[in-house]
Amino acid sequence: MSQNDGTSGKLDKLLAEQREYIAKRERGYRERALKMYPWVCGRCAREFTRSNLRELTVHHVDHDHDNNPADGSNWELLCVYCHDEEHRKFEAYVRYGSSTEKRREAATHNPFAGLREALENKNADDDPN
Repeated sequence: MSQNDGTSGKLDKLLAEQREYIAKRERGYRERALKMYPWVCGRCAREFTRSNLRELTVHHVDHDHDNNPADGSNWELLCVYCHDEEHRKFEAYVRYGSSTEKRREAATHNPFAGLREALENKNADDDPN
């Protein structure tokens, strides 16, 4: 046996614990949200039935998966496509900042302003006539 076998066993155990934790957490708020809200995507209004319910996800409005108030005020039901888009927008916001920033005026400084005149004056000064 190599040392790698011991590390792989620990990693498998850690991953199994993490999957169990996530599944337990999701069962709690997902089940409550599905009982609380109609099975309709909050963005595209696609309707769901028991046969395709696995494609309806619970989105945390504030992106904090541990914020699960009993009234469901931090949740919205989104189809997997709209949920992915919502997280893409949030990642872009984190990476690039708000898209509602005030527009900046274009720079008006021209570093070459007056260059032509300066060169003409220099050439006139260099001309011996």
